[in-house]
Amino acid sequence: MAASEKQHASNQACVIPGGYAVLSLKFCSSSVAQHKLYVKEHKVRDEKSSHRPLDRTLFVLNVPPYCSEVVIKRLFSQFGNVNSVELRDQPGTSQQHGPKLSNIFRPAEKHGFKVGYIVFGNCSSVKAAKSHSPNEPMVVSTEEHPVKTGVQKWIQQYKDSFIQPDQLDKIVDSFMEDYDKRKEEEAEQQRKKEEQQQEDEEGWVKVTKGHKGVKARPHSENANRHTLAKEIKKKKRKELMNFYTWQHRNTQKEHIAELRKKFEEDKQRIALLRAQRKFKPY
Repeated sequence: MAASEKQHASNQACVIPGGYAVLSLKFCSSSVAQHKLYVKEHKVRDEKSSHRPLDRTLFVLNVPPYCSEVVIKRLFSQFGNVNSVELRDQPGTSQQHGPKLSNIFRPAEKHGFKVGYIVFGNCSSVKAAKSHSPNEPMVVSTEEHPVKTGVQKWIQQYKDSFIQPDQLDKIVDSFMEDYDKRKEEEAEQQRKKEEQQQEDEEGWVKVTKGHKGVKARPHSENANRHTLAKEIKKKKRKELMNFYTWQHRNTQKEHIAELRKKFEEDKQRIALLRAQRKFKPY
């Protein structure tokens, strides 16, 4: 009975401070050494990207250099369907704002330990990965899916660095088509915006709302003249206030100078009276 309880306890998940669950990793089935991965459910309030849903994304730490996105996807597929895998040098928000570039136009990746974001198709897969026992290591390189290392890996990377001209032409053409399409959409949006803000025959300007209900400024000649007149009037009022302030300050200085002059005259008058005093008791 005690042995069965011990075996049941060994199959439980290991959770360390910070809420991370520990998973074991072996390069091959004959490897003695094991590598540790630390995983937890991805919950970041500032993360608003649809590429990392908060209920289906697993955050992974300490991913070794020999584990690529393909390898990570294959290893974690045992817990459920994996939609996408993203490996990065440092944790941060997803960068999906610009056009998606090919690996040819990206800078060379740094070789080292990485962090990963694994998006599953079901939220139960995240719980299954977190509850996996660390005593059951996942094997990276198998006979069906071998992973190259050392010189073989370098040779493969060198061969992959070359690309055929026809394939490069297809990638460049696809990128330029997306770029032209994006520019046309921006120009169409700008044209519609200018049409909405044009004056009608009676001089009225239609003001549309921007993001979050903020009124957009009407870009018309009359509105610009009105705004300029308000700025000039505000500037003149400020100059007038500054003039009154300078005048008041100058009046105070003159008053202080006059008081000082009278004080000096009184001192001289008192000194003269003392000198002319004729009564001498001794």
